[in-house]
Amino acid sequence: MEDALLKEIISKNGTKIVLVVADGLGGLPSAETGLTELETACTPNLDRLAKRGSAGLSVPVGYGVTPGSGPSHLALFGYDPTQNRIGRGVLEASGIDFDLQPEDLAARGNFATLKDGLIVDRRAGRISTEENQRLCAILSKEIKEIDGVKIIIRTVKEHRFVVIFRGKEMVEGLSENDPEKEGLAPLRIESLRNESRFAADIAHKFIYGVTEVLKAEKANYPLLRGFAKKPSLPSFDQKYFLRAAAIASYPMYRGLARLAGMEVLLTGEKISDELETLKKNFQDFDFFYIHIKKTDSYGEDGNFAAKVKVIEEVDSAVGEIEKMQPDVIAVTADHSTPALLRGHSWHPNPFLLISRYAMPDNLSGFSERECRKGSFGAFPATEIMPLLLAHSLRLRKFGA
Repeated sequence: MEDALLKEIISKNGTKIVLVVADGLGGLPSAETGLTELETACTPNLDRLAKRGSAGLSVPVGYGVTPGSGPSHLALFGYDPTQNRIGRGVLEASGIDFDLQPEDLAARGNFATLKDGLIVDRRAGRISTEENQRLCAILSKEIKEIDGVKIIIRTVKEHRFVVIFRGKEMVEGLSENDPEKEGLAPLRIESLRNESRFAADIAHKFIYGVTEVLKAEKANYPLLRGFAKKPSLPSFDQKYFLRAAAIASYPMYRGLARLAGMEVLLTGEKISDELETLKKNFQDFDFFYIHIKKTDSYGEDGNFAAKVKVIEEVDSAVGEIEKMQPDVIAVTADHSTPALLRGHSWHPNPFLLISRYAMPDNLSGFSERECRKGSFGAFPATEIMPLLLAHSLRLRKFGA
């Protein structure tokens, strides 16, 4: 829905909306059983709600397009991901509450393992956050400045870090060096426009410096992507007249929510912690975004069984959320991460909306194949927010 139309018909009331995002929820059938992770999981609450809710499949960016986490979340929040591009570096920096300056160029980093010129582990065994902090402390001591550009290195979580290049000549427009598959050589960071040649040179020197400093470590190579400067987005309050809160444990998603003007609530690592945070703050906000990461993590690891287990935890949480009686509950994903592919995919996301005003689809369960039969059909993820607003009676009639 166009922003101009939305502003014309939007209204305020006291209704509450809960959007549950199980990251990477969608999957593909197992060769052994012919069932996806979602079809394999025991999900009595979601299956029950699929009978009385409205369902469909949401498309984050476009048919056949495999989206990153940033673009797919922007679409979920109703921002056109092709017009509002936010680099992963900015998301990670915002997620750890780092105050980016106008001259800062931020990049997301993975600590990886390089052997004989090839990336043999893109996450260096998913090193602990504590190990990450040790490595960042070493690098911060050894690499403080490159050709007049200040280097700031911060731990994010596990193998993830963020590097901020602070200098007036640090311009956007760099490629990444992550081959996105193991067994391949790292790519060369290239300047995508003339103005970013200096920035590319600084990035090359930073990578070389890291490999020299960490050559004796298992995590001995930095994979960099998402070079970007801080953008400007209209806030949720401006766009939707919603007091919005985010409940997410992973920094990147906290960062994205913060950029969208949500209040980011402190929470723990477990789904049960996030649920308690929701209960504690339920009366204080109109809209809650709850992010669950492990469905995606286990999909990327190719761990079908572990992803199934997390889906079952999500189901239990949805049952508890239902007891709180929000006016609208939506359960979906930002993108699909099939364990079969060990990564993000282009497959649309199962979507379920529960409201007293939803047309019951009477589906036999909540899954990719069942949602395909739902009344919403396949639709752009950017239309999710208007649907949530409509089902919470926050959109007035358009026209006479």
